[in-house]
Amino acid sequence: MANHGAAALLMASLLLAVTLADARITLQVQGGSMKEGDAAMTFVKTVPALTCNKVRGFQAGDTCFDVAVGAGLTQAQFLSFNPNLNCLKVFVGQWVCLHASSA
Repeated sequence: MANHGAAALLMASLLLAVTLADARITLQVQGGSMKEGDAAMTFVKTVPALTCNKVRGFQAGDTCFDVAVGAGLTQAQFLSFNPNLNCLKVFVGQWVCLHASSA
């Protein structure tokens, strides 16, 4: 019989790794005082791909803050490991990353 808990953990870890790998920030800035024919300046900041090394599922009554503090993380660190997490809509069993490193 298959171990559904282990399979769910593996699938969640893979999904989280893909999500973190795709989390890149692109910022484009164009000056308003440029004249026609001037070259536009573009600044691109790329966030390095992260690999999640430790995950945890939310339990009844957990908040993002509780989980972050329990893992020894600041709220900023926790959210940087989980860039697509909406802390107002977490649910029991939702997997989050507690430790990530650059790939």
